[in-house]
Amino acid sequence: MLTYNTLRNKQKRPDRPLYRRRRNLQKRHFVLMALILTVWLVQLLPAAGACYARYIYPSIARVLTAVSDLIPFAVGDLFIALSIAWLVVWPFYARLRRKKPWRRIVGREVEFLLWIYVWFYLAWGLNYSQPNFYQRTGIAYTAYTPENFARFTDDYIERLNASYTPIDSIDTDMVRNEVVRGYRAISPTLGVLPPTTDRPRAKTMLFTPLISMVGVTGSMGPFFCEFTLNGDLLPADYPATYAHELAHRLGITSEAEANFYAYQVCTRSSVPTLRFSGYYSILFHVLSNARRLMDEAAYQALVESIRPEIIQLAKDHQAYWSAKYSPLVGAVQDWIYDLYLKGNKIDSGRQNYSEVVGLLISYEMYQTYHDTL
Repeated sequence: MLTYNTLRNKQKRPDRPLYRRRRNLQKRHFVLMALILTVWLVQLLPAAGACYARYIYPSIARVLTAVSDLIPFAVGDLFIALSIAWLVVWPFYARLRRKKPWRRIVGREVEFLLWIYVWFYLAWGLNYSQPNFYQRTGIAYTAYTPENFARFTDDYIERLNASYTPIDSIDTDMVRNEVVRGYRAISPTLGVLPPTTDRPRAKTMLFTPLISMVGVTGSMGPFFCEFTLNGDLLPADYPATYAHELAHRLGITSEAEANFYAYQVCTRSSVPTLRFSGYYSILFHVLSNARRLMDEAAYQALVESIRPEIIQLAKDHQAYWSAKYSPLVGAVQDWIYDLYLKGNKIDSGRQNYSEVVGLLISYEMYQTYHDTL
């Protein structure tokens, strides 16, 4: 029987399930805001960015990689696809089936995106806040002049031609072992972390046909610290692309730096296929810079100095990828990725890839100077 006092006490007590939900929501929002503030603080403080990249990220990478390696496919690709699908479908389901107000629907989506933002930066993205290549290595920047570039290209073309070897197939285990050995050899002097495992696993992109339409050959999956390679990748491109994406796994965010490390690791190998893949990997970057810095006669002379077999290989590769490329989808992807890079302190955007030539010129000038001491 309900007495007056019982009824009054019941009216004073809050609805406990609703009260707990609200308390949990407040706690969740508090944790989320604390993590966002942590991300912003690390981005603002150079010393914090360096500390994250050198001491914190390797531990995070070990844990996330151990989890992702248990799954045979690219779990990061699936996570991104499902997240996009949820963001598109859930508002309609919540509004039409569950009659939720738009305010709550939008709030839920914003919160979901903020959790993704936090996960991205804490898991890998804060590596964008670490010191750059020149700061990490102590190598001085060399001014990018036509004269320096001409000296570099003469030497580069000579090495490229000498390294040429036909590559019809790839031993992926051999590539992995050589690349790991190479990174461990250059780690003490060139400002990159050594691999934390002897067998870094490169997964095949889950949506290879779509990825080939935008011309992407590999990617770093930050949410689970896994790197993926395009299933359509050609044998001559495989070693350098594997080394490039492993550089991202090791915390390198700059595309130019990843190209630099892939070049160093592959060209120092005693395996002919790796060595040629390393030299060949920057050919298009060298040619694009040459087109900009040289007059037409000098540019044509440079192209004619390249072995005919390499020129034909480059033409075949261009035709192969052009047949898979979609100009519309590719243009959208290029625009989005350009914005992404510029939003993460890569001011040159997608042009950052070709800046590998500047890094190589600076490094070779540094070597020349120290060899003369």
